[in-house]
Amino acid sequence: MKYKKNWEETKEKWAGYWKQKNQGRPLMNVIVRRPEIEEFSGKRPVQGTIKDVHCQGKYYNLPEHLKYTDMNDKYLTAERMVERYRQFCDTHAFLGESFPNLDVDFGPGAMASYLGAEICFQEDTVWYKSCIEEWEDADDFLFRPNSKWFRQHLNLVKQCKELANGDFLIPMPDIMENIDVIASLRGAQNTLFDLVDEPELIKNRITQITNIYYDYFNQFYEEIKEEEGGNAYAVFQIWGPGRTVKLQCDFSAMLSPDNFREFIQESLRVQAQKADCVLYHLDGSDAIRHLDSLMEIEEIDALQWSSGDTAPDGTMEEWDEIYDKVRKAGKSLWIKVYTGEFEDWIKNAERIVKKYGSAGLFFDFPEMSMEQGKTLLSYAESNWSNIAGTFDIEVK
Repeated sequence: MKYKKNWEETKEKWAGYWKQKNQGRPLMNVIVRRPEIEEFSGKRPVQGTIKDVHCQGKYYNLPEHLKYTDMNDKYLTAERMVERYRQFCDTHAFLGESFPNLDVDFGPGAMASYLGAEICFQEDTVWYKSCIEEWEDADDFLFRPNSKWFRQHLNLVKQCKELANGDFLIPMPDIMENIDVIASLRGAQNTLFDLVDEPELIKNRITQITNIYYDYFNQFYEEIKEEEGGNAYAVFQIWGPGRTVKLQCDFSAMLSPDNFREFIQESLRVQAQKADCVLYHLDGSDAIRHLDSLMEIEEIDALQWSSGDTAPDGTMEEWDEIYDKVRKAGKSLWIKVYTGEFEDWIKNAERIVKKYGSAGLFFDFPEMSMEQGKTLLSYAESNWSNIAGTFDIEVK
């Protein structure tokens, strides 16, 4: 791979991560600025989101001719998207277990558009217009290979894959699942009312979403998979051998534990059973109450905890109660690091390594300078390699 020379070695580490058998230091997403663009960075940490990395230059001096002119240019024009991402790859390096991948998403939850919702593309977000007023007027949720947005999305992925020419990956789009799709189609408030007024209808609709998820997934998978069958998932910068998926239920923040078990748990279990590598995205403090139900799903391999964009990052000690349960369930950890300055990132990550060990552990760091990236990885190699972790020792 042009922008990741040690890609085969990196894939081996990712394969070990899912089984908590990776050797050496933890896996680390470390994307760094090359020296020639450092003067444009303002030396400030960057989260690495679509808005920060792929938008109008922001800090890495995107040439004027590459800046998007409208939302069609930004989200729907393969040649322009690939050209912009190549410029990013040319001015950055992918250290650790980071890897170049162009996010070709139609926002978080594209299945809603395949089933009838219109997409609203904006500079830093994408959302969907609800389209189901009354259930009696709504068709069953079926695989619709000829739906407008699905055909456009799949064709865009194909075009980007061809233009990438193996120089970087095209990852799996964020299709979304279960009741989150229904909330996009029906509206969150109406969906809450439906859970009370028509629970069996909602159960049936969730089952329909579950049944067609892999019909859509597999269409993309056949286009993006590598020779041995692995695929990447852009939103969380993960790669896995075989079908690799991210599962979530953001709507769960509005559900009781009993509701979650009744309406959501089985759908997630069925989806996880059909994949090879599964990361669950647990979003926000109101979703923590469902952690026990999630850990009962054997096929979930790893958990990513998001405390919110303005909350402390995943290294804070207050989140250990989450990680304790994940480790007791025999699953891997995905932890975002961003609180404080560079020295704090190292100190806070080290606390996690010492407690939970280096195997089955992934750190997502903010973008940084080349000098910082090399310093971080050198420190990790020397101090975080093959650590058993005090928690794992206590549990055993």
